[in-house]
Amino acid sequence: MYIASNWKDYEVIDTGNGDKLERWGNYTLRRPDPQIIWPITNETGLWKTSDGHYHRSSSGGGQWEFRSKLPERWTISYGPLSFHIRPTNFKHTGLFPEQAVNWDWIMERIRSADRPIRVLNLFGYTGGATVAAAAAGAEVCHVDAAKGMVQWCKENAELSGLQNAPIRYITDDVFKFVQREQRRERQYDAIIMDPPSYGRGTNGETWKLEENLYPFVELCMSILSDKPLFILINSYTTGISPSVLHNILSMTVGRKYGGQIHCGEIGLPITNSGLNLPCGILGRWESGE
Repeated sequence: MYIASNWKDYEVIDTGNGDKLERWGNYTLRRPDPQIIWPITNETGLWKTSDGHYHRSSSGGGQWEFRSKLPERWTISYGPLSFHIRPTNFKHTGLFPEQAVNWDWIMERIRSADRPIRVLNLFGYTGGATVAAAAAGAEVCHVDAAKGMVQWCKENAELSGLQNAPIRYITDDVFKFVQREQRRERQYDAIIMDPPSYGRGTNGETWKLEENLYPFVELCMSILSDKPLFILINSYTTGISPSVLHNILSMTVGRKYGGQIHCGEIGLPITNSGLNLPCGILGRWESGE
């Protein structure tokens, strides 16, 4: 498992009974997590006094209960990267801290390339990977279908001192955007994607990971440069194993360019138990340089 263990502003304090107790900077939040099927060892202390507790509803969704007055948003940092945190209606906070293992890898790969690198971040959300790539010196194109997420990414870049970095912010359907980039003959040295399990486009198009991921990766191959540096695929879809991502990368970019493929679970350390919390999977292809 790839463990995001270098955080100072974030921590999984404890887990159990379908919930995780987290520290986000100066605030503690209790949120549900379907992977946590073991009991809470001792439901006292911060479990009872967390600043925010997201309660699941039996009919789906849920709502926040705030025990203290939280700011509308606050900032946490990971090394040189800074992010706005804000509890949203769907239990999320605007950041997936386990992705820090990928940010470290992205920055290392870009810096060690010792050449200009153009990165495309698809399904880019609030831009953790975009900010990491830009901080390492890459030119980045950030694409997400949600205008609010693209604006949030821009704010995170500014927080990280990257307001003048060469970042393009695009609000668009990622599939259509890649098709247009193909027609424009625009190329990228690295592609990052975090596709959803299911999605619906502006004109009613549907995205199902099981049906669309392979042809989408094939499409992305058409906008890779002659000397690609890496491809990174993240997935939070239940039932998709790291081996699936390995096979897809092997049959596409690996078959054409060689290189190395590494896949596995991604997770976070749990302070109180010393265990690791599984949070998703990743698939990485990287060139031999």
